[in-house]
Amino acid sequence: MIKNNQDLTPFNTFGIKTNAATFARFTSVAELRTCLHGNEFKDLLVLGGGSNVLFTKDVDALVLRNEIEGFEVQWEDSTYAYVKVGSGMVWHEFVLRCLELNLGGVENLSLIPGSVGASPMQNIGAYGAEIKDVFHSLEAYHIATGDIHTFDLEQCEFGYRESVFKRKLKGQYVIVAVTFRLNKHPKINSTYGAIDAELKKMGISEPSIQDISKAVIAIRSSKLPDPKVLGNAGSFFKNPVVDFSIMEKIKTNFHDVPHYPAEIGTCKLAAGWLIEQAGWKGFREDTYGVHALQALVLVNYGGSTGQQIYNLSSRIIADVEMKFGVALEREVNIL
Repeated sequence: MIKNNQDLTPFNTFGIKTNAATFARFTSVAELRTCLHGNEFKDLLVLGGGSNVLFTKDVDALVLRNEIEGFEVQWEDSTYAYVKVGSGMVWHEFVLRCLELNLGGVENLSLIPGSVGASPMQNIGAYGAEIKDVFHSLEAYHIATGDIHTFDLEQCEFGYRESVFKRKLKGQYVIVAVTFRLNKHPKINSTYGAIDAELKKMGISEPSIQDISKAVIAIRSSKLPDPKVLGNAGSFFKNPVVDFSIMEKIKTNFHDVPHYPAEIGTCKLAAGWLIEQAGWKGFREDTYGVHALQALVLVNYGGSTGQQIYNLSSRIIADVEMKFGVALEREVNIL
């Protein structure tokens, strides 16, 4: 059922108060088709968990809330299980289901906010794992024709927090299901970040994927605020990839600058480190600011506007570029 002038505060993890001109929920492809082709609308916005969006104004569009559920092992061989998941399923609930079945590949991505449908759009990643590592295919509803199209790994054109749906095909499709290739004989990935240290703290020397998940959850919980308690969208900025010469220039003044290998001649810098070194960690102004424990996270303490948070991000970008010669890019979608 279409609603007019819907308050979107409950549907974005920043907790920004904004209104949608029209709003509806869908739990199936049939309901999605009815929403799109049974009503007139100028623009369209599809929301999953609302965890990667910053509203800076009211939305003069049809806003659809994706609530398609489903979790089914489609087929399996001696090594892998292929699991088809509804795009509206909460991502962490999907991870927990995989752990129950001892299917490996997504345990390092535990506790990431948002929905399953958003995961291939962003090629979400954390602690040495990305969606592309376990992705098999997805089904997407073509808005113009109402047809369902299937995309494989190559067609999705995954990059660092990128996919074809964020660029070339932006606004043309609604992802309705994702199929993952999960390992029936899980391989442990504990070397990235602080996982090994957390496992040691837990007294675990031979971890299972369930242990990896618990370690990741502990690390994330210690650094990242719960959106239900403090409005945020997780990491607000991408880690920048720069020429190696830029990193060397920074290293002359900051010998401990964290950096990671990227394509030939480039390296990835830690955006949070750059922001912290620029003095923004823990910054607060009125009802918004930068989280005290993680400089990558901008927060709404209650009552701030999206425009205020956007302006803060612009100030941070300008300051980091002035101090380090590195241009940060927002990871969050600005609307």
